Amino acid sequence: MVLTTTEFDTIAAISTPPGEGGISIIRISGEEALDVAKKLYRGKDLDKVASNTINYGHIIDPDTNEEVDEVMLSVMRAPHTYTEEDIVEINCHGGIVATNRILQLALSHGARMAEPGEFTKRAFLNGRIDLSQSEAVMDLIEAKTDRSMKAAINQLDGNLSHLIKHLRQDILDVLAQVEVNIDYPEYDDVETMTSKLLREKATDVHARIVQLLKTAKQGKILREGLATSIIGRPNVGKSSLLNNLLHEDKAIVTDVPGTTRDVLEEYVNVHGVPLKLVDTAGIRDTTDKVEKIGVDRSRKAINSADLVLLVLNASEPLTDEDKKLLSATQDKQRIIILNKTDLPTKIDQDQIKSLADGQNVISTSAIKADGLTQLEELIAKMFFDEGIESSQNDIMVTNARHIGLLNQAKQALEDVVKGLDDGMPVDLVQIDMTRCWDFLGEITGDSYQDELIDQLFSQFCLGK
Repeated sequence: MVLTTTEFDTIAAISTPPGEGGISIIRISGEEALDVAKKLYRGKDLDKVASNTINYGHIIDPDTNEEVDEVMLSVMRAPHTYTEEDIVEINCHGGIVATNRILQLALSHGARMAEPGEFTKRAFLNGRIDLSQSEAVMDLIEAKTDRSMKAAINQLDGNLSHLIKHLRQDILDVLAQVEVNIDYPEYDDVETMTSKLLREKATDVHARIVQLLKTAKQGKILREGLATSIIGRPNVGKSSLLNNLLHEDKAIVTDVPGTTRDVLEEYVNVHGVPLKLVDTAGIRDTTDKVEKIGVDRSRKAINSADLVLLVLNASEPLTDEDKKLLSATQDKQRIIILNKTDLPTKIDQDQIKSLADGQNVISTSAIKADGLTQLEELIAKMFFDEGIESSQNDIMVTNARHIGLLNQAKQALEDVVKGLDDGMPVDLVQIDMTRCWDFLGEITGDSYQDELIDQLFSQFCLGK
């Protein structure tokens, strides 16, 4: 359903981060956006300025005639705007006082405070973008690497939407043909022909959905980051490794075992892969209550990690605690890091390779930053086998909601084929084909519930 702009009131919000800065932007959208702005603005006649222009002037408190700030005011007239409504953007000097003052003037002279994500919600409801593109807006804002930004732009441009709509159209075409064959049979074997038609289309669409889902693992990593836990016993160099990957001294590093008492989380860009790095407390048996809490959290971090970086001290023989960690992480995607190679090596590397069972083992010196380039390359290769560069040229599904709906659509198509194999009547098999069509429509918002829309846009930042 597409609502007209006349069904919406006029909203306003600050669209720039709070605090001091060169510029702050107050955005006003709605049928009365220009009327609200005209009450506050002293400068050119806004009724006469061309659309998509920016104009110099001042914001005045109309009640006291007090000059509030010197501004540049943009006028964008419907329908060629972000929301497809009239939009005014007031560019004032950055700062909390001036920005809030202008917002309050707008709110007291005809606008109301926008809800989180309401500008983008109006763009969706007015038909300018679909639901998957709306979600890409937030992905673009939250992108942590240039690769995740490109994936968001790809989706915002509508590449995923176009694919989904083509799939839905193919399903709709075959459903229409099935209805024609049933209502106006021209041949005696219409049941056989219709079943064949359904099977071919279900198989074709299923294969295309499976191909799309192959990108889900990489896409989800680009969107949400790769949960990576750095674990090991105390004083093996975990915090030094974290600092090297971050290129800053974020974690406290000393030669005292047990310095890290809690779990530290930071994002880092590794060859375009956003890593959600978790530096954990050293895992060992301890009677220290505070350290024990950190150790317990470290063990939990192993279970929730997509990737484990198990750090061992290469300058010491393998300990029983090391062996326990090797055993505890054997079923996880992991890289075993032999750290402190700047010191004489005492660890049995053949024993490590045997215990690693063919998994990745790499030598580093966190102090000298040796081996870190190879570590970063290995991480990227593990999760982007064909290269992250090539993956950007294809349509990629990055959103957990989309992945779930695609899996449901795939299952519905499998039910179509199973129903045909079991000899079910065509009109019953059609139900599963229609279910697939509905699931795909939920991705783009062609079919949705109001509760879903409210929940999705409530996660957006205010002013977007």
